[in-house]
Amino acid sequence: QVQLVESGGGLVQAGGSLRLSCAASGLTFSRHAMGWFRQAPGKEREAVAVIHWSGGSTYYPDSVRGRFTISRDNAKTTVYLQMNSLKPEDTAVYYCAAPRPLLWGPRIATMSEYIHWGQGTQVTASA
Repeated sequence: QVQLVESGGGLVQAGGSLRLSCAASGLTFSRHAMGWFRQAPGKEREAVAVIHWSGGSTYYPDSVRGRFTISRDNAKTTVYLQMNSLKPEDTAVYYCAAPRPLLWGPRIATMSEYIHWGQGTQVTASA
């Protein structure tokens, strides 16, 4: 079965950095776009970064563009999220997710398009 296992979360002061990793197994990783989502208490889950299966295209919302960077290593079946200049409003549980194979386009940041999810890792940026 498909497994997505996140790691790298933790507590950091505002302005600091963290790097999340997501190790994938049970799927043909190189055929899937991969996304990072987050969910803060009382808020809806939102996409913060998505990367094409080739690694050649990415998506970021305005709230994190220029601070977060998504990357992937298809040989290691791992996707990363480098988070810099963290703000208290970045505090949330961060999830790694995969949509169906070869999906890309206007809906790639839509949560309902994702069929595989990790268990999540807590990121806390203190003021």
